[in-house]
Amino acid sequence: MPRPGFVALAFPPERSDAEIAERARAIREELALRRSVRSFSSRPVSREVIEDCLRAAGTAPSGANQQPWHFVAVSDPHVKRRIRQAAEAEEREFYERRAPDEWLAALAPLGTNADKPFLEIAPWLIAVFVQPFALRPDGSHAKHYYAVESVGLATGLMLVALHHAGLATLTHTPSPMAFLNRVLGRPGHERPFVLVVAGYPAHDAEVPDLRRKALRDIATFVECAPTT
Repeated sequence: MPRPGFVALAFPPERSDAEIAERARAIREELALRRSVRSFSSRPVSREVIEDCLRAAGTAPSGANQQPWHFVAVSDPHVKRRIRQAAEAEEREFYERRAPDEWLAALAPLGTNADKPFLEIAPWLIAVFVQPFALRPDGSHAKHYYAVESVGLATGLMLVALHHAGLATLTHTPSPMAFLNRVLGRPGHERPFVLVVAGYPAHDAEVPDLRRKALRDIATFVECAPTT
């Protein structure tokens, strides 16, 4: 019987080693097709799909289960236009004045610039906010622990959910992003974390011919020595 304040773990039924290996292979192959897309179709995506993907994001682990995130999903064309205008203003400053040459050189293979038409074309923009603290009823602050790390985990799960649903995504981070608080009416104690563009890719969408690092370059295994 669970301890007070606990419930029994709800977990999928036990699977064979072969089933587990197959599921790991399947998700690897599915996510290998995930790319950052900058050419979107205006084809609508239902709110229900976005809601389910946000619910998936909300299952992420967080420090002390404080869930220090808030998602604002935008489909209103007038609001999307305001976001685009504000984002492009920041991007022009970035490309023309703020970005060091080394950063611009790193971006060059991606073919990016200050123009962001996808912010209006894609059916959904999802602004992700991090809450470093909560506001108590008396106005005092209640610290959230590992807030940024927690929101990063939630954003990752959201991207996986959107891709699994069949949608293309782009993580967009104009800097600074404080305009999102103003445009979306979010309180000052929330900080914009990332703006996720979601929808169907344009029929003629292209992506840079890039290669991901091999497993040996991103992972190290420390295993028990075989017994004799």
